[in-house]
Amino acid sequence: MSQPIRRHIVTFAVGGELFAADVLEVERVLRYRTPAPVPRLPDWVAGLLEHEGRSLVVIDLRRRFQLPPAAAGTELRIVVVGGEGGRMGAIVDRVVDVTSVAPEQLDPAPPLFRGLAADYVQGVLRRDGRLIVVLHAARLLSASERMMLADASADA
Repeated sequence: MSQPIRRHIVTFAVGGELFAADVLEVERVLRYRTPAPVPRLPDWVAGLLEHEGRSLVVIDLRRRFQLPPAAAGTELRIVVVGGEGGRMGAIVDRVVDVTSVAPEQLDPAPPLFRGLAADYVQGVLRRDGRLIVVLHAARLLSASERMMLADASADA
């Protein structure tokens, strides 16, 4: 009998909570650099970074999830994710680890996740007594938000 296929995930902290994304969605993790601001965008858009010769939209997950700002000295990182809507960066407090999980470890997303959150939350897993929200990182932005940011980065 064959073993179920394990998934590899990148776990990261945002505001004291743990989140994860499939390693296949994560292109790389960058040391934090301050993005160049872009006017007239939602406050959760940190700005643009030049990365590999292209503009990279960077969102602040603390602001996106309506959490307070990071404390000084936090090991901020930018997780570059790619997928359906193109590439973007997401500011996280720190990257915790890369690990594998069995499919049966991932519980479906609870019904409390509605609207856009229901689109980007894949499920929840428990590890070492903590809950980890597993994100579908490529869906962190709605289609209309992706279009708005693409227009803004083209104008910048």
